[in-house]
Amino acid sequence: MSTICGNWDEEFSSIPDRGEIGFIDYDDDKSVCSYNPDEEGPIVVSVPFPVVNGKPQSISVGETASDLITIRNTTMEPVELWKVDIYDSNPKDSFTISLMEPPSPTSDMEYIREFLEYFCLDDRVLQPGQTLTVWLSCKPKGVGLHTTAVHFDVGDDRIERVVLLLAEDKISKSLASNKPYRRDRKKKPLVVDAYAVDAYVPGARPAKASTRGSRFCLPSYPIPKDIRKLVENKDIPTGITEGLKKENYCNYFTTLLNMEEIKMEEDMRGYDMECVVFGKKGPFLTLEVPGLAEKRPSLVCGDFIYAKLASEDANDRTRPYQGYIYRVEAEEVHLKFDEEFHFHHKAGKPYNVQFTYNRINMRRLYQAIEASKGLETEFLFPSESTRKRLIRPPRLPPMSSVFNEEQNHAIRMILGCKEGPPYVIHGPPGTGKTVTLVGAILQLYTERNDAQVLVCAPSNSAADLILEKLLYEKVVAVEERDILRLNAPSRSIEDIKSDFHCFCFFEESAFTCPPLKKLIRYKIVISTYMSAALLYAEGVRRGHFSHIFLDEAGQASEPDTMIPVSQLCRRGTVVVLAGDPMQLGPVIHSKDAETYGLGKSYLSRLFECELYDPGNENYVTKLVRNYRCHPEILYLPSQLFYNGELIAFKDDSDSSVTWVDLLPNMEFPLLFIGIQGYDEREGNNPSWFNRFEASKGLNGEDIGVITPYRQQVLKLSNTLESLGCSGIKVGSVEQFQGQERQVIIISTVRSTVKHNEFDRFHCLGFLSNPRRFNVAITRARSLLIVIGNPHIIGKDLYWNMFLWRCVDNGSYQGCPLPERQNSPQECPAEENNLGYEEENPQPSDEVECEEQTHQAEEFNEPVFDETEWSDGWK
Repeated sequence: MSTICGNWDEEFSSIPDRGEIGFIDYDDDKSVCSYNPDEEGPIVVSVPFPVVNGKPQSISVGETASDLITIRNTTMEPVELWKVDIYDSNPKDSFTISLMEPPSPTSDMEYIREFLEYFCLDDRVLQPGQTLTVWLSCKPKGVGLHTTAVHFDVGDDRIERVVLLLAEDKISKSLASNKPYRRDRKKKPLVVDAYAVDAYVPGARPAKASTRGSRFCLPSYPIPKDIRKLVENKDIPTGITEGLKKENYCNYFTTLLNMEEIKMEEDMRGYDMECVVFGKKGPFLTLEVPGLAEKRPSLVCGDFIYAKLASEDANDRTRPYQGYIYRVEAEEVHLKFDEEFHFHHKAGKPYNVQFTYNRINMRRLYQAIEASKGLETEFLFPSESTRKRLIRPPRLPPMSSVFNEEQNHAIRMILGCKEGPPYVIHGPPGTGKTVTLVGAILQLYTERNDAQVLVCAPSNSAADLILEKLLYEKVVAVEERDILRLNAPSRSIEDIKSDFHCFCFFEESAFTCPPLKKLIRYKIVISTYMSAALLYAEGVRRGHFSHIFLDEAGQASEPDTMIPVSQLCRRGTVVVLAGDPMQLGPVIHSKDAETYGLGKSYLSRLFECELYDPGNENYVTKLVRNYRCHPEILYLPSQLFYNGELIAFKDDSDSSVTWVDLLPNMEFPLLFIGIQGYDEREGNNPSWFNRFEASKGLNGEDIGVITPYRQQVLKLSNTLESLGCSGIKVGSVEQFQGQERQVIIISTVRSTVKHNEFDRFHCLGFLSNPRRFNVAITRARSLLIVIGNPHIIGKDLYWNMFLWRCVDNGSYQGCPLPERQNSPQECPAEENNLGYEEENPQPSDEVECEEQTHQAEEFNEPVFDETEWSDGWK
């Protein structure tokens, strides 16, 4: 076979210049494959490879796909068909036309030798009523979207047919949607008011690991009815509209927490189930909960559900039964209800089930905000303090050679602090903020016998990392009796390394808080922000800790930060925060609560105070030496977010050596792979995935894969497991914050335009979120690979810079590029304003808001940031 361009009656003629069709978004361009031949005129051209159920047809990589095109003259006069021309194809030359049906695997050799295919055919007369047939063939050159435009020049007119095909390999086919997406519009039949008396039949609560009662009880803090009514009516409570002030601090944050809790209730209702049946295992009834393994919903031992027979009307007076969770196994929970429920239960009976969430964490936040009334003004509003701090740092010999000049200075400044507002250590990713905190803690441990230190982090994994760094410091040996890793009772013992068990406190094979007499003997206590509430509950007094260190403070909301600060600080307590306000902030469910201040961390709010100017070493130290990333990986975030001050100190002698085969430019360890795929959803799951990005082959150790949508996380995990690479971590940006890998692969998912604005409005995906971009591209030590559609991702200012930097360094592969807009050097100054306030842009007016709301109705609720903490806050 040969590919030529020729006349209808000649074997060969010259190939004409072909144009470019560029990027076609079939999901947004209604003209694509949506022709009505009956309305087109006297010459009727059929549609090759028409879309099926709104989606392009699939073809297999390595095989030729063909379809017949008919050209029919419906007039009573001859018509000149000047040319049938493949105007353009993406990828180039992947489509051809022929007069003969393309050979099949069973075709004989003579037919194969006679077969000719073309890019264009010239000069033919269509007689009245005549129908001419030609074949359009596609030979896919890789996975992803293949497009072409075929022009039919008839008389004085030109008819165009645009064709889109999805080329798949075995992996992408195996990841296809199991069932078409549909929005779950079922009305939830079971609504239980947990505050109402006799609203339900109580279940059998699991026995507590410790029979000791807490010294201070945790109040219930019910949501005020007037606040609930306002929020449910989409109104903003007046208590927060005037902004945060010293006089309204407690009421302000309490109202924001009310708004957040109401949204969390609403989100949890999205998991309610109808007509489900319980299984039975020993004394327990079991319930299979799809998505539980991925923490959708997130349930732990001690949580509970409500159940009611599906045959009973939702509005009748029959009370539902409360069932407590005793065990969580994969996607199954083990439950105990009232004895009567178990006695009357019969296999196969259908029930309606309502999920609830454990309010204990929210109640702790309310309690912490209430306790803030006892804090000094200098903690909450340093700018209103009349005293200015002057630190006289002690002269201490460096504890270890691993600390650089800025880190040693920060440690000395912390040791020189006596009291006053928090001291802040901030800096970009990989600059050693946590290491600096550990150095200060160890100096206090060795130099000051009276030092009592509390160290908090936002997640269990981050707290475990601090413990690990403290223990593995060779210069200082911390005695086992002096350090406590405090864990929440809901945390599984298997979740923490066995080497660390000796630093934890157990009762009856469950984590618990030691009694007060034992607690106060520890020199160093390590906890999450949330679990620090256990110290207050046990009776640890204000001022017991001489120093409180808060790591990754930019990830925690201000109420989270107040748990250790407001309940355990007094005037002489030294508080130290470490974090980066240019990385991701706290995860907030309520968009309104986030907008009005709950999404701003305590660390970010401190930087609004003039005392925390980066040059004021009495309040802040900035770290700028990065030990994580290859200099080329570091260049763009340094320029965009850190005024070009970031200094690469990573030893890159071994960088990219292992991965040299992947790189077009061995000196440039960034690679952008352009692929036009297809956005998909399945079942009633609103999360997106793109199996064409998931099918890119992966192997090797020390690799992390970042993607913004939960369903893509699952698809990628399944792919890696099937390839024997289950050790590779796949997760959201939030789950990678604070972590690093030798190689990071980012799958951006989006391949159609129309969902971009929805993503921007709901803060999903990667677009229009500078902090998410910053975190994502700074996780890699030696190699960063981005897989995505350049026509989509290039619409974002930051990702556009990344894309064209790869192109300029000869490190782009894949589908044709979009037309270049602005390079990093060409970006207008007003567009390149990377201030903290632009993270979540809001609709500019009510019309835009209404349009976004209307669009949101097409999506299954709940719709909020799909990225969630991997190890929870309980």
